Amino acid sequence: MPRPRGFDADGALDSCLDLFWSKGYEATSLDDLCDATGLSRSSLYAAFGNKRNLLLKTINRYAERRAPSIAAILDGPLPIRAAFAALADRFIDQIVAGPGRRGCFLGNCAAELPRSDRLAMKQVRQGLAGTEQAFASALARAKARGELREQADVKTLARFLTAAFQGLRLVGKVNPDRASLKAIAETMLQCLEPDSTSLRLPDSNTQRN
Repeated sequence: MPRPRGFDADGALDSCLDLFWSKGYEATSLDDLCDATGLSRSSLYAAFGNKRNLLLKTINRYAERRAPSIAAILDGPLPIRAAFAALADRFIDQIVAGPGRRGCFLGNCAAELPRSDRLAMKQVRQGLAGTEQAFASALARAKARGELREQADVKTLARFLTAAFQGLRLVGKVNPDRASLKAIAETMLQCLEPDSTSLRLPDSNTQRN
């Protein structure tokens, strides 16, 4: 069946992303997707393939938008800790206002989808890697400016902060209290203080001695 005249593929994909994000993959039916896009089932299949293929497209779309929006904050003139604090404040504002309580779409997919779906898991990993790279680039510039300790491991810091922001959004799904979320953010950003200690764990051999 041909697509309807004036069909907006980007808008339809955004609608599907919003639906998967709000309801979850399994709970979203084909009828839900048709209602959200205004397409019949045959037109939906013609435009995007089956439901799983549509999910994969929405994961990619989310990831493609996420890293640049994060980089836009971190690439500004603020010192690195203030920049990450601004990013945390944005997330917290979204959580408290309501829309952010859905959590991170990548995180939701990682929790819901089976590990056996290797392609979906690969795309989720790639999406998180994009965030980690945006963090690492900002941290590397900050280290070059002397804002971080000379011994700071940029890659490890970026990976930790990626996990920390994922955790912040997860907590926000069940406890959207601004004061609690701010306290979590303040604690996790202590790793960006110039005199912070390394994030590396002691070597197991050292612990046994």
